[in-house]
Amino acid sequence: MSRNLSATRGAVLAGGRGSRLGGAKATVELAERPLISYPLAALAAAGIDAFVVAKPATDLRGLGEVEMVTEPEEPTHPLAGIVAALRHAVGPLVIVGCDFPFAPPALLRALAEAPEPLVVPAPGGDPQPLMARWSPELLPRLEAALGREEPLRRTVASLTPRLLDDTELARFGDPARAFFNVNTPADLGTAQALL
Repeated sequence: MSRNLSATRGAVLAGGRGSRLGGAKATVELAERPLISYPLAALAAAGIDAFVVAKPATDLRGLGEVEMVTEPEEPTHPLAGIVAALRHAVGPLVIVGCDFPFAPPALLRALAEAPEPLVVPAPGGDPQPLMARWSPELLPRLEAALGREEPLRRTVASLTPRLLDDTELARFGDPARAFFNVNTPADLGTAQALL
């Protein structure tokens, strides 16, 4: 697929410590595949060219030919990955955390095609900014929030995003499955069962 620089791209965030999972969250195996391979595959299925954002020491061997972008070592904050991704990208991004193995490609495509600067799914009224559409025009406000190490959800609320409610999300499948994320060994076992 040729790369269209004006198109919305995808970024998979892999900069978290994964301490509740015992470290190396992005490469922990789920059904004999690295966890991060699932959101990367979903973005590819949606026709979205993607790259990975991670800390300098994150071991991502075995992912094949995937473009890598390095975020600063500190702070450890989800905004660090979002800011690094937006600085790298030429246009809007669909951001997906590496721990969402069931991200629906159709939802990712819909996010990519949305016209608003920030579109955040909110299953059950709970905004999910780590599977959302972000635009570079938000960068100054995001950089300021990162400088204050402001909580991500507070930052998102201050940006008045378009929120996708359960009615809108239902057309992409079961929101409980779509937004299931893996943070603990128990979550990994649940994800294995869901597969």
